[in-house]
Amino acid sequence: MSEQTIGKGTKPERDPVTGLIKGEDGKDRCWWYGGLDDYLQYHDTEWGWPVDDDRRLFEKICLEGFQSGLSWLTILRKRDGFRAAFANFEFDRVAAFTEDDVERCLADAGIVRHRKKIESTINNANRALELRKEFGSLAAFFWSFEPKPENRPPKIDFETAKTLGKTAESTALSKELKKRGWSFVGPTTVYAFMQSMGMVNDHLEGCCCREPVEDARNAFVRPVPR
Repeated sequence: MSEQTIGKGTKPERDPVTGLIKGEDGKDRCWWYGGLDDYLQYHDTEWGWPVDDDRRLFEKICLEGFQSGLSWLTILRKRDGFRAAFANFEFDRVAAFTEDDVERCLADAGIVRHRKKIESTINNANRALELRKEFGSLAAFFWSFEPKPENRPPKIDFETAKTLGKTAESTALSKELKKRGWSFVGPTTVYAFMQSMGMVNDHLEGCCCREPVEDARNAFVRPVPR
């Protein structure tokens, strides 16, 4: 999550050393939440918490593709609209979308009306069905790219976090997805997906969510291919 993903609005002061912002509740949080209510909820209850639900995984990787070139806040505020337009991201249903559905989405002001990204979502739904058939679940496939602990930075401080736009693992996952016919899945997009779905814990040291997220990751049972 980079500073470029923060939407417009007045941001409270960020500590220039730690990168933390103190909220009105007195809790320190990662700089990118920017004091915005939308981001506070997302930061505290979603970002970094491990996910093994295929629908949520498919939704997030598609929305990360839509986010390319935009702020994540734009996508987050339109997420309900995306869910309505794309059958709640039930990928077996999205895979059956036709050209009529593409035109319907292009006319829908509740989403980002980008033809290639809309068509990509339908294509990726079909590719997701193939992955599920091969691996048993999307979760089993995606989590197989989780970085090993020894390949992670020893400490996620502010300076380190700003360098984490993509990694060897996100590049490998991106290449594998592209080889399988997925689109809008570049290594930076994929790393943002990995961050948000808890495959890494990039909450900053001192953030109120870092330890709870790490506890959740430690307790999380990694899905494996069947």
